[in-house]
Amino acid sequence: MVRFFVCGTIAFSMSAETDAQGRLYIPKAVREKYGQKYHIVMYEDRIELIPVADDPLAAVREAAGDLHDASAQKIREDIEAEAKDEAEEAGGDR
Repeated sequence: MVRFFVCGTIAFSMSAETDAQGRLYIPKAVREKYGQKYHIVMYEDRIELIPVADDPLAAVREAAGDLHDASAQKIREDIEAEAKDEAEEAGGDR
């Protein structure tokens, strides 16, 4: 049995079985949303299918957003500021 999960909040889950040749049917709605290629990540108690972008470089650029043009120092400062804000919201004195 395989369960499909989305990192973070579970959008949905379903069960599936492999056929006699070991193939797993992925429903059309899932393929349309996540694509045709997946990395298979094996854990001791489960596996996860991680979608692979059709154009991985474009996906990285999109995920990086404005960081594309930022210096390492600027990124570090932004991370430190965000961590400080989160600590203050949590009641910490860091």
